[in-house]
Amino acid sequence: MMRWWLASAADRQATRAVRRFDPRWWLVDFPRPMMASVVTDGPETVVVALEFQRRNDLAGLIWESADRWSHKLCALETRRDYRGLLWRFRWQSSGDVLPLDAINGPVLTIEGRDAGGAARTWYVRLWNYASGTSTDAEVRLDFDALAGGFLLPAEADPVWAGDIDRMFVSLVPTGYDGSDAPLAAVATAEVRLTTLALDGDGAVLKAGRPSLPPHDWRLCTAYDDLYNQSPERILDQALLLGWRGPITHYLGMSHFMALHPEGDVYLVDPARPLCGPATAWHADFLMRAHALGFVLILSLSMELFAAHCPADWAQRDSDGVIGLTGWVPPSALLSPCSAPAQAWLCSVAGAAMALVPAGMAPAFQVGEPWWWVGPDARPCLYDAATTARWQAETGQAAPAIADIRGGKSPAEQAYLDWCGARLAEATAGMVNAAHAAAPGVRTHLLFYAPQVLLDDRPDLARANLPAAWAHPTFDVLQLEDYTFVTSANHAGQARARSEVNARLGYPLASQHYLAGFVLNAADAPAHWPLIAAAAAQSPAAEIFIWAWPQVARDGFTPFILADGDDAMPAFHDVRFPLQLGFGAAGGPAFSTQVVVTGSGAEQRNAEWADARLEYDAGLGIRSEADLAQLLAFFRARRGQAHGFRFLDPLDNSSAANGSDPAATDQSLGSSNGSNTRFALVKHYGDAGLADDPPQRRRITRPWPESVVVAVNGEAQTGWTLQAGGHIDFAVPPPAGAVVSAGYRFDVPVRFASDRLAVSIAGWRAGELPGVPLIEIREDGDA
Repeated sequence: MMRWWLASAADRQATRAVRRFDPRWWLVDFPRPMMASVVTDGPETVVVALEFQRRNDLAGLIWESADRWSHKLCALETRRDYRGLLWRFRWQSSGDVLPLDAINGPVLTIEGRDAGGAARTWYVRLWNYASGTSTDAEVRLDFDALAGGFLLPAEADPVWAGDIDRMFVSLVPTGYDGSDAPLAAVATAEVRLTTLALDGDGAVLKAGRPSLPPHDWRLCTAYDDLYNQSPERILDQALLLGWRGPITHYLGMSHFMALHPEGDVYLVDPARPLCGPATAWHADFLMRAHALGFVLILSLSMELFAAHCPADWAQRDSDGVIGLTGWVPPSALLSPCSAPAQAWLCSVAGAAMALVPAGMAPAFQVGEPWWWVGPDARPCLYDAATTARWQAETGQAAPAIADIRGGKSPAEQAYLDWCGARLAEATAGMVNAAHAAAPGVRTHLLFYAPQVLLDDRPDLARANLPAAWAHPTFDVLQLEDYTFVTSANHAGQARARSEVNARLGYPLASQHYLAGFVLNAADAPAHWPLIAAAAAQSPAAEIFIWAWPQVARDGFTPFILADGDDAMPAFHDVRFPLQLGFGAAGGPAFSTQVVVTGSGAEQRNAEWADARLEYDAGLGIRSEADLAQLLAFFRARRGQAHGFRFLDPLDNSSAANGSDPAATDQSLGSSNGSNTRFALVKHYGDAGLADDPPQRRRITRPWPESVVVAVNGEAQTGWTLQAGGHIDFAVPPPAGAVVSAGYRFDVPVRFASDRLAVSIAGWRAGELPGVPLIEIREDGDA
């Protein structure tokens, strides 16, 4: 059975030794429209591929003292002191990058603080520490005798290396003059740092080495989020964390493309599907993935960074406004009817599949193809190429749909059906291009349900879920529904799965499920449990987690229990014998640290947000028959191994006074207009204390027949009780509505010991056995 947790740096236990300046940990970054990438070539070589567009382009080859990009269990230790280190490497540059001896040639920029703690930046000209030619030289940097400044010793600015945050080597084109003008032609270059060596105390760092066994969930990656890192770094960590098998890899929408200037903008170059740095990075990524036993599913969508999208390629609404996503900066969607746009997409598909190494089974995904609908519900079905083709084929003007919500007229439905056929035609073109480049390719369709299958737009599926996609058009259907999941819209999730299955008919053996993602780190504690639960409940043949950058950032760590660890259910849904339980003594227990100072004052720290209940059921034994019943129940639970229900005689109702439940007893929260799942809770405490709000207790074991539900005080039907004490509505309550519930409930407990000591003689002598029970903290929100 799959398990997971959000690991932190404190969870790192096993470590490995890594040389500081190890090639795998170097980064690269740059401003668009230039492109760059970093790969490794053996244990001592970093390779940077560059493609410059403007006369002020500058790329940085970066080393950061604090590892911000690795998974929490794999990260390098933070060490900002570089004193006593001697760094040596061979510099080799080729192509249109300024050489070491040029005025604006490579500079090592060091950001940190001086000996007094004041923020400082030093600019160390590498040519001052090089021997050889300006394009092939040995560079020797002694951090105890390092100085910034162009001319040494006249302009020396001594570096204090005891507190460094970041260093980067600046790389600029041969035509660099600081202006924003385009270069005469795209400038390509390569820089290699080879025979990297570091001597001195602190030359070796500790890195996490989790070495988790393989598990059953699969990984997603995306070049837009990983372009700054080396493929070896990413794949090494994935392997250590137990990821295996297929990886869905999104080529992206902002960094893989080749560009050329048109006036004051830089647009995709139809003649070059992939830029040089992206080609180098993906060739290395594919090669390393294959060597480690991974299979890459290369994904290409119709989404394109808006600033690089030709105006006549983009989808537009009926007012001619380009359809833009909500990303900042935004992306646009390419029109299925734009011949140049689709030709370019097909060329990208072919170029990407041509990089698949011999021996790796080729796999291609058409990622989230759709006609875009903006936040104002305006469908983008009206770019010039689309309306012109419709008119040429039908002799009619396209019916203007300004709002996709609500049912549509027969004429509008016909247009939506026709648009769906054009979308299917475009995806078929991409698939054919992949087949041509990689015969035998396994094809995948990724469908994102929350963009299409919403209650208020019943006809949008005509355009965005065409019948031509039905099984077996693609080998695999991949379904993604993360906003349904993270908004707790379980009804929308179930409805979407049902509709997709009904329309497309892919058997479960030919379905994958993409779970995730968590956009903001602040949402990680709330969203990852929902995502993991959806992944665990999916019946699809493969489960993918989207995506590595969020997995690494939040420390998301799945693992599978060893054989036998979870062979039996951990909870038996039976109740402790009532006649024994009613005689039990016990109640809530907290954990509070109390420190008494020398003056007698106290400092108290509450370690638990909620109490944990403890009972002694031995007090309920009234006869020898009770003893026999207790022993039988204890044996059936195998001691502590299995939990069970316990009826707390003093607290088993949602009503404050223990009376019969009413639907308005406990507030479960307010609706946001889309969430359909609400967790049962009970509140305790004084609502008037702002600094000590009422305690919120999750109720995971209600009595099903006792549950009643209200919305804004009115009793409701149209809901179901789900496992873990969740109320699922078939239709989301109105936004702002207060959902409440009443219920009776049991406490999930277990025996607190694997040993039960009882005797007839002791019982007859008046000795009561100790039978401690302790509450189980169930993950009811997952």
